[in-house]
Amino acid sequence: MATPSPTPSPTPQQPVRLVPQVEEHPAVPAANPSLVGLPSFVVGAVTVGMVSIGVVPVTAIGASMPIVLAAAVGMFIATIWAARIGESVPAGISAIVGSFLLSYALLVLGLLHNWFGIAPTAVASTEKVFLISWIAVVSVLILATLRLPVVYTFLFAVVDVALIVKLLSVIQTSENLNKASGWILMAVAAIVVYLFFGAASAATGGKEVPLGPPILHT
Repeated sequence: MATPSPTPSPTPQQPVRLVPQVEEHPAVPAANPSLVGLPSFVVGAVTVGMVSIGVVPVTAIGASMPIVLAAAVGMFIATIWAARIGESVPAGISAIVGSFLLSYALLVLGLLHNWFGIAPTAVASTEKVFLISWIAVVSVLILATLRLPVVYTFLFAVVDVALIVKLLSVIQTSENLNKASGWILMAVAAIVVYLFFGAASAATGGKEVPLGPPILHT
């Protein structure tokens, strides 16, 4: 019975070929629409907050609305961007915030210039309808974020509180409550700045900031 011959080893006439090492490139951070949406959110919240606090005189409120409109445009750009890359939740949130800013600016400008033919005696009722409608939307948004990191749930809970305090200021004709709603919006802006810092850090190769575990895990 023949025995198998051993496998020949490489000889000097048969040099071993080396596989060239593949150069590793650092991972490129994924595109993040929040880098447009979050700063737009900050600008809108700060502007609306300053209007409520009284930093902007009553006679100049209309002049601050282009800032709010620009913030709404930024939110809609983030909405389209997020939708195009398949991020439906960020797209939905950006669209809701952008719609609020747009409707707020249009309401203020419409009341100032009498675009809608609303009598002065009906202004308070119009503001109530606006606020109650958005309180309902933001309250639903809070429930929708329960499976997201807790910072998002906290953010929209604070937004809801700001709207409720603003509604109470309209019902009670209270300037103090109106100012309080403005300061709460400043707190909203601070939370969004925190989120933007984390997103910018991750986009530039750094670490993300902690966002907390979701309230619902299942």
